[in-house]
Amino acid sequence: MSIQSLRVVIAEAPPPRLDKALARDVPEAAHLSRSRLARLIAEGAVRVNGAMVCDQKARVAAGDVVEIALPEARDSHIGPEDIALNIVHEDADLIVIDKPAGMVVHPAPGTPGGTLVNALLHHFGGELSGVGGAKRPGIVHRIDKDTSGLLVVAKSDAAHHGLAAQFEAHTAARLYLALCHGVPDAADPRLRGTRGVSFEAGAVMKITTHLARHRTDRQRQAVLFQGGRHAVTRVEVVETFDTLALVACRLETGRTHQIRVHMSHAGHALVGDQTYGGRRRASAKALGADVAAAVDGFGRQALHAASLGFRHPVSGAEMMFDSPVPTDFAELLTVLRGRDAVTSA
Repeated sequence: MSIQSLRVVIAEAPPPRLDKALARDVPEAAHLSRSRLARLIAEGAVRVNGAMVCDQKARVAAGDVVEIALPEARDSHIGPEDIALNIVHEDADLIVIDKPAGMVVHPAPGTPGGTLVNALLHHFGGELSGVGGAKRPGIVHRIDKDTSGLLVVAKSDAAHHGLAAQFEAHTAARLYLALCHGVPDAADPRLRGTRGVSFEAGAVMKITTHLARHRTDRQRQAVLFQGGRHAVTRVEVVETFDTLALVACRLETGRTHQIRVHMSHAGHALVGDQTYGGRRRASAKALGADVAAAVDGFGRQALHAASLGFRHPVSGAEMMFDSPVPTDFAELLTVLRGRDAVTSA
């Protein structure tokens, strides 16, 4: 394996820790995150004034000369698979995919293959980000297996870091369409009394909580108000169907299962969500037996990543992409609209 060396001179007034000082002073073009630098330090790949340093908390001073040994990015252990992709946009640095419901984004113990990453490895060939030390697609955000819609993936190190920074700073624009039980209403005293729920101008429902893994069910997320990670979702009613509503959900943060957990917390669980929707069923009295059966028979959470916007991490151009709801979602809306739906928005 070939190894490149990067030489860095610590600038004036450095942070007290080696990893923080390097994160500040390593040239941006090197695309080395603080977590990657910490791993390189722990692996013995960093020398300060000629001496190996393996403690990321080691102190450094202005003028110290740091040499970082950078091994060539290794091939990923994940195998490429020839799986068709719906490509919305692609250039030298990134690709935007319209992911179908049912496709997992990244391999996991229960899903070792057939994932978006497997498909991208086949599509990209050798054009892969080396961030993290392995050649692989730069996954900077994910959508759930049974959620459809738009996803951006980095092909280059520069794109990986640039996109990751935007998602971390919450400057990427993400809008989801969802079908939920009940109709969120600013005049509803129950909602007004639900902790973490408030309303902004235009009857936009804002849900602000913390989220963390459920204490007893590690496959689920739970709403907290202390600990966990800050999460904010804004919800606007687009169309109503008696006891159901089509809503637009805008993410300020992007936590695991965020929309699904927040909508359930607000008492408006998504249609088809077996994890957070409990045993909630459509009202046959309000919708009619056939329509209610169609709603209850929807085989996944009714959630679609409909719009995605970000600044191109290399060119700086503002980019926005839209995706229509997929066939199963569209057919369910057609059934509901056949009942003289009332547009409210």
